[in-house]
Amino acid sequence: MTDLSGFDANQVNPNPGFDPIPAGKYLAIIVASEFKPTRNGKGEYLQFEIDILDGPHKGRKVWDRLVLRHPNPQTVEIAQGTLSAVCHATGVMKPGVSAALHNIPMVVTVGLKKREDTGELTNVVKGYSKRDSGPGPAGAAVVNGPGSTPPWARK
Repeated sequence: MTDLSGFDANQVNPNPGFDPIPAGKYLAIIVASEFKPTRNGKGEYLQFEIDILDGPHKGRKVWDRLVLRHPNPQTVEIAQGTLSAVCHATGVMKPGVSAALHNIPMVVTVGLKKREDTGELTNVVKGYSKRDSGPGPAGAAVVNGPGSTPPWARK
């Protein structure tokens, strides 16, 4: 049992809970990364914690997992391709450590999928690109979740 005698819920606004963000492209940065063992213990994945930087979902987080150590070479090849996309998006071609990829703005393509365990929708990262890719003026980020206005079109 943990002592919570100093906590008063009357003094703190409750968290509203979070639905997944809409599928789309978002300006984002990697803010944390760490290696974790796979559920079956036969490999390890690099988990990225990613913050959305702009638009109506600013401050929200998404996560991506790259299984870089696994007995199945195809699994590792897919993860290495994704890591290469992150490197190209950030401009860090030989990161050395995962922290070298942190805090560099890029565009993250986010999708939705149903969770196998609950059937609820959850976000998945589908891709990474440089922040100046896509439509709009040079250097503008592509941030176009449904119903949102891209930054270069806002007044």
